[in-house]
Amino acid sequence: MGRRELHLNINILNSGFYASAWRAPASDPSAFVDVNHYVRNARIAERGKFDAVFLADTPVFAERPEYRPYQALEPTIILATVAAHTRHIGLIGTASTSFNDPYNIARRFATLDLASNGRVGWNIVTTADSAAARNFGLDGVVAHRERYERAAEFADVVVKLWDSWEDGALVGDKATGRFVDIGRVHPIDHEGAHFKVRGPLNVPRSRQGRPVLVQAGGSGDGRDLAARHAEAIFSVARTQEEGIAFAADVRARARSLGRTGPIAFLPGLSTLIGATEEDARRREEELWELFPVEYGLARIAGLLQIDPARLSFDAPLPDDVAPPKDGGHTFSGATIELARREKLTVRQLLRRLGTGTGHRLLVGTPETIADDIEAWFLSGAADGFNLMPDVLPEGLEVFVDHVVPLLQRKGIFRTEYRGETLRDHLGLPRPANGWETASEAVEA
Repeated sequence: MGRRELHLNINILNSGFYASAWRAPASDPSAFVDVNHYVRNARIAERGKFDAVFLADTPVFAERPEYRPYQALEPTIILATVAAHTRHIGLIGTASTSFNDPYNIARRFATLDLASNGRVGWNIVTTADSAAARNFGLDGVVAHRERYERAAEFADVVVKLWDSWEDGALVGDKATGRFVDIGRVHPIDHEGAHFKVRGPLNVPRSRQGRPVLVQAGGSGDGRDLAARHAEAIFSVARTQEEGIAFAADVRARARSLGRTGPIAFLPGLSTLIGATEEDARRREEELWELFPVEYGLARIAGLLQIDPARLSFDAPLPDDVAPPKDGGHTFSGATIELARREKLTVRQLLRRLGTGTGHRLLVGTPETIADDIEAWFLSGAADGFNLMPDVLPEGLEVFVDHVVPLLQRKGIFRTEYRGETLRDHLGLPRPANGWETASEAVEA
């Protein structure tokens, strides 16, 4: 096994993770619907030798859109454009198992994987948003357990479809006139509690075999789904102890299912960087002054699924607040835990979160940021990070130009890409095709 290496993704949250990022002097308010904005950030991240671009998605008109940009464009279309303007960086897109069908998702991501020469990953989410549900003919959010049962079967079907073509099934022999070896393309004949899919897929396997499976849920059901399928996990961890415990728990669940392959744990990390500590704090203050605190109160209330009238800026969270039963466990739990542990008022909580929800915010110099990342990596609390700079592309450029060189000097981050696929970047093996494995077993 080679030397362990840090992984970095850029989570392109439109103008940046800070809610007021779009109001920063260098920001373009319309960037959230400009695909060139995403291309520009991807090319900066590729210059920094990042593993991948990551795009979140919520298929609904944003709550309180009068205050900030939101994730408006469909991720795989953005990533297709990014693929055409980059050579190495991975492309991870989110697609919900609640509002799609397995065949469509399998075909869409397989197509993108072929178009990008094997650089794609699928972030599996279940979507606990009642407004989004109503856009797809549902009256509300399906119960948490049922959503995850559907997601697990959904992912099973997608993998079967991706593997329905054996390697070498596409012959294309002009001399014999044989185009496809039909004996190496298989219907999947799946019939389960949620889906009935005949198959096969009409798209062959890519250079990396199939797209990387990514997952981000932190609840018990989410961890079970991750243990069953995920090859990379976008987690929420505010302390090294949390990161270590989460990784140990998911790996134990994976082993109990017979999985032995690597899983990369990538907590979310928000960064706000200045040349000096004073510069960083001044930058934070400037962004905070541009932030509409009434929006922050509404956002926290929405996350916790409580009436905003129950929250006061200068008081702590109500004692009876708990993570909602049917969605948002990961972020709501992390937010409540932070507020309780540090005895924060709602205003202080918003400041500590950088006006976001749940993920850790680092404010400091390139040196302090690099040292923190190294400490988490060496402790085993993280294999890398899903990076969320304060303002895009400015905050990403600062990270690439000033933090990445420090990580490279520490010997924990690559100086050049050593492979061409997303699996190469993440140190993941090319997965065996189930049909070929079965055939080899019969011949043996």
